[in-house]
Amino acid sequence: MGPANNNQNKTQNERWTELAALAQEGDSRAFSTLLKDIVPFIRSVLSGTLSNQDWIDDITQDVLISVHKSLHTYSPDRPFRPWMTAIISFRRTDHLRKYYRNRQDKHTSLGDKEFLAGHVTNVDIAGELKDVEAALGKLPEKQRKVFTMLKIEGYSAKEIANEMGMSVSAVKVSAHRAMKKLKQDLG
Repeated sequence: MGPANNNQNKTQNERWTELAALAQEGDSRAFSTLLKDIVPFIRSVLSGTLSNQDWIDDITQDVLISVHKSLHTYSPDRPFRPWMTAIISFRRTDHLRKYYRNRQDKHTSLGDKEFLAGHVTNVDIAGELKDVEAALGKLPEKQRKVFTMLKIEGYSAKEIANEMGMSVSAVKVSAHRAMKKLKQDLG
């Protein structure tokens, strides 16, 4: 971003901050102007991460509704843009979570014998799982626990660090070394 573009964004942010403060005081014209002004920014942020135009439209509407409902929580002594960007991020995440949760074509039942035969009790896959389990078993206990918690169970490095009395960087180093060792063992 060049200096002129940065100055334009700063001016835009200051304008939004002023409009939000006026809207909080009950100025409906300022509120209407604020909503109209932020739509292109919202769409721009979303189109940078989503390609589905319908999703962009839906999430934009959700963001506008959230701004309307949450404007009373905004503090005018802070910049408006980061506050709104957080809302955009939350609404995008909510939308994607709902979409993927509702993907019925990706769900299966443990009663689906064809799926079980092809994926769960498949002898070829079972052999690979035994190899992975054996390679994990060769790791030192602490390193195996860190790797399992981080890469398999989905804990954050910070959560593991707190649980195991380690620094976050030590957790990351341990997981990296475990991954390197597993790659060596599994070829």
